[in-house]
Amino acid sequence: MNIIITSRKFKAKDTLKEFIEAEVSYLDRFSDDILKVTVILSFTHLKDSLKTAEIKVEIPGKTLVVSETSEEFQKSVSEGVKKLARQLKQIKSKRISKVKSL
Repeated sequence: MNIIITSRKFKAKDTLKEFIEAEVSYLDRFSDDILKVTVILSFTHLKDSLKTAEIKVEIPGKTLVVSETSEEFQKSVSEGVKKLARQLKQIKSKRISKVKSL
């Protein structure tokens, strides 16, 4: 699995990158077919300074995209990974039921 981390309008610290890689590697449990994961980090310079993490997961035949916004990048990434894990479980269960029906 290839992990690409992009930060817009700021430079991400190494600790944040390591956290993201650890969180994203969790998705390997749900699918062996993950080709590439792209994480795009950005934040708005408003009063609240909301931080957004957009995660794209490419598997053969599909691209899953999740975007999460919160006060911290870690929380945004964690919530996005949870959503992707649910989607990957659903895709896997559909494949298994399709194979069983044949």
